Amino acid sequence: MKIRKNFLEGLEQKVYIYENKKEEFFLIAVPAIEWSYSFLYQDEEIQSKLLHSLMERVPLETAETLSSRIVQWTTEM
Repeated sequence: MKIRKNFLEGLEQKVYIYENKKEEFFLIAVPAIEWSYSFLYQDEEIQSKLLHSLMERVPLETAETLSSRIVQWTTEM
């Protein structure tokens, strides 16, 4: 599991990223906003799906930034 620090809205948030290589999926959790999401390696349009899910918890601009960062972090792994 990787832990990334995310600074949004003047606060530090920890983003937990779990990768299951055997079953080919990621599990992302941000406890500060009580949000989590899982997706498969082959899922299409993951950034838009993350954005849609995050918009239920945070403002649009914050959701756009965080979804972009999550996609970047997971592609680096």
